[in-house]
Amino acid sequence: MASGPNMTDPICLIKNNNELLSVNQEALEILEKISQPVVVVAIVGLYRTGKSYLMNRLAGRNHGFRLGSTVQSETKGIWMWCVPHPSKPDRTLVLLDTEGLGDVEKGDSKNDSWIFALAVLLSSVFVYNSTNTINHQALEQLHYVTELTKLIRTTSSAISGEAEDSAKFVSFFPDFVWTVRDFMLELELDGYPITEDEYLENALKLIPGWNPNIQNSNMPRECIRKFFPKRKCFVFDRPTNNRQQLLHIEELPDDQLDRNFLEQSKNFCSYIFDHAKTKTLSDGITVTGGGLATLVETYLEAINSGEVPCLENAVVTLAERENAAAVQKAADLYSDRMARLLSLPTDTFLELLEVHAACEKEAIAVFMERSFKDDKQEFQKKLVVLIEKIKEDFLLKNEDTSLKYCQAELKKLSEPLMTSISRGTFFVPGGHGLYLNAKNKVEEDYKLVPKKGVKATEVLQSFLRSQEETEVAILQADKALTDGDKAIAVECAKTQAAEREQELLREKQKEEDQKMEAQQRSLQENIDQLKEKMDKERESHLRQQETMLEHKLKMQEELLTEGFKKEAEELNKEIDELKESIEVTKSGGSLNVSRILDVASIALVAVLPGPYKVVGMGVKLLNDAFKKTDNSV
Repeated sequence: MASGPNMTDPICLIKNNNELLSVNQEALEILEKISQPVVVVAIVGLYRTGKSYLMNRLAGRNHGFRLGSTVQSETKGIWMWCVPHPSKPDRTLVLLDTEGLGDVEKGDSKNDSWIFALAVLLSSVFVYNSTNTINHQALEQLHYVTELTKLIRTTSSAISGEAEDSAKFVSFFPDFVWTVRDFMLELELDGYPITEDEYLENALKLIPGWNPNIQNSNMPRECIRKFFPKRKCFVFDRPTNNRQQLLHIEELPDDQLDRNFLEQSKNFCSYIFDHAKTKTLSDGITVTGGGLATLVETYLEAINSGEVPCLENAVVTLAERENAAAVQKAADLYSDRMARLLSLPTDTFLELLEVHAACEKEAIAVFMERSFKDDKQEFQKKLVVLIEKIKEDFLLKNEDTSLKYCQAELKKLSEPLMTSISRGTFFVPGGHGLYLNAKNKVEEDYKLVPKKGVKATEVLQSFLRSQEETEVAILQADKALTDGDKAIAVECAKTQAAEREQELLREKQKEEDQKMEAQQRSLQENIDQLKEKMDKERESHLRQQETMLEHKLKMQEELLTEGFKKEAEELNKEIDELKESIEVTKSGGSLNVSRILDVASIALVAVLPGPYKVVGMGVKLLNDAFKKTDNSV
């Protein structure tokens, strides 16, 4: 695991003491260190059904999650094991083993419901483990799935206890895997062989009839079909028929296990490794180890305060954390890249600005990749301020390095001149000409010095300015010159000094212009990448809506095939609403780019240093251009 600890043993993530759920801070600290996206596999099922053993197989170990050989439930709360992903080096595999449901020693079934709901909320693959067969009793034991809409809210505006549209849950619910242990039946239906998946789908078919018992029996089936469009089933033979060996199965080497069981276990593990998706939230927000820690804390805080876990609130909390981290990561990258690419002092001011532009582009891209829900560009503004500050620090360091280097070089080159002045060498007839030759030589030699940097002209100008009084004194003392010659020489010196001052002013103005242009490019880069990000988010949202619609249409078709015409017709409203939403998303075009630019330009210009706020005019022109583009579409 490149960016997180390689745990040798599992650790309790969520404690369950006296039916009160609490977070284990040590486990959170482990998650905080994992900056990679996570693939989270949670297993849930009745106690004493072999969940822990199956999770140990995923970890590639016989020991790890505790197994028990008595009728008492061994696992309490939710335990976590973070291991390197076997086939995806840029992902971390997080295994969650949950407390067994239906423990007779528990007094409150609500506790089981919360364990079930948390496993759904935290995982990207939800494994339900049962034994023997998927029959009426097995489905009844899965009644927890019917309570999910009461235990989870998608938005903070949703009313607690009221059912929400299942499509909202589909957007962030995990994939569903049903594992059936000690399976003794033949996989046949009406005399024909069927697959494990077909076995599951047949078991999930609704039973015709209107009496309450049938309706209750259909509820788990209906909920699984609604909430989990992607479903998979694995059946397992008994690992061994030796009862004593079963009691200590973790001690058995593979060569003593049933051959079919080993093959089935291998298939299950391969499926998880190859097909288990990265944990995401609505609109495809990727969850890292640190993000998972935030979700755990947020959900537990809601449960323990008597509230219902809310996805929207969790996303807001997660966005605060991840966006702050995105700002820091982007700023650090900018600083590191600038330090690596710049060789101070730079020959020109523009050279530094060009390196800045390249590094800033990379930094903004990193921020855009990691940030989400920064609707008011609050965090993007912070990044602009940080980069501006770091850039100014490099500008000052560049100037200081150039200044010190130029002063040192000029001092070395002017030593013969200064020695001659102090000895009075030039205070003789014809001395002014000798002085000019010596001074010009210093100036010419200085111009040949390489890598002087941005302060080269200023340092030379300062030196020449310091020589003006000395030159006047030498000029006045030169008996070889007439008063007219001296007057001409004085005027010539004044003209040259004025020209040098103008050159210095032009250079400084050029730097200011280049700064302004750099600010314009910076703003445009921020806005361009923001537009690109929002276009991608719109496309992702559209794909999510289309997936939901596809799921609804498939459900409707299945209901009609099974003879449930009324239930199929009840989906028409949800289907029509989804189609309407899809059309709205499509017709949004570039997601109101002009509005984005208006908001972004105002927000970003507001945090720039005072002199650069006029750059907002440039952004306005850019905005006007986008508006014209929008109108022409």
